[in-house]
Amino acid sequence: MPGAVVIGAGPGIGQAVARRFAKEGLPVTLIARGAQTLRAAAAAVAPQGVPVLTVQADSTDRAELDAALDQAVEEHGVPDVAVYNAALVRADELGQLSVRDHMEAWAVNVVGALNAAARLAPAMATRGSGTFLVTGGMPEPKPQYVSLSLGKAGVRTLIALLDQQYGPSGVHAASVTVDGPVAPGTDFDPDDIAEHYWRLHTQPRHLWDREVLHTGRS
Repeated sequence: MPGAVVIGAGPGIGQAVARRFAKEGLPVTLIARGAQTLRAAAAAVAPQGVPVLTVQADSTDRAELDAALDQAVEEHGVPDVAVYNAALVRADELGQLSVRDHMEAWAVNVVGALNAAARLAPAMATRGSGTFLVTGGMPEPKPQYVSLSLGKAGVRTLIALLDQQYGPSGVHAASVTVDGPVAPGTDFDPDDIAEHYWRLHTQPRHLWDREVLHTGRS
């Protein structure tokens, strides 16, 4: 049974999204850079009793990411849903970062998502169904977070491009824009945020949203 792939399966949104899809009986593939992160994510999903595959890979290394996604497809089939949740979140102001630092942030925040989509979306389109979701943020750019503001703007453009190219073939591309710091027990509880991912995945095609904004307010 094809399942869910979560890239950037760290504590917070990544684990919460993995648990949410596992709750519905979907096999889950967890991808992250760190072995400890993967162990924690697998332990969080385990109570749901679904097959869980963990793969260690850096989202900015295209060869590693491709190999991880290929392993997911080999194990569980072309996924029903893929979630790109990797991000480089840091405070930086205009002119503060070097070119290399900006490129590093862009690679994590945007290019990793692009490469994941390039690996999975064509097969989803051939099948005629699939969901590709990216964790967004910064609904308004902030001068205290320049690289992240640029990256999240890039995510919106990427989603638009994916929708244009693969939407007609049945692939739902969308982002969940989180407008605040994620923490359990707050208005930005990761379990509440994870509900958006499930809702986007199950939306009827004629009602597809391309972006959902979580403000923490009703």
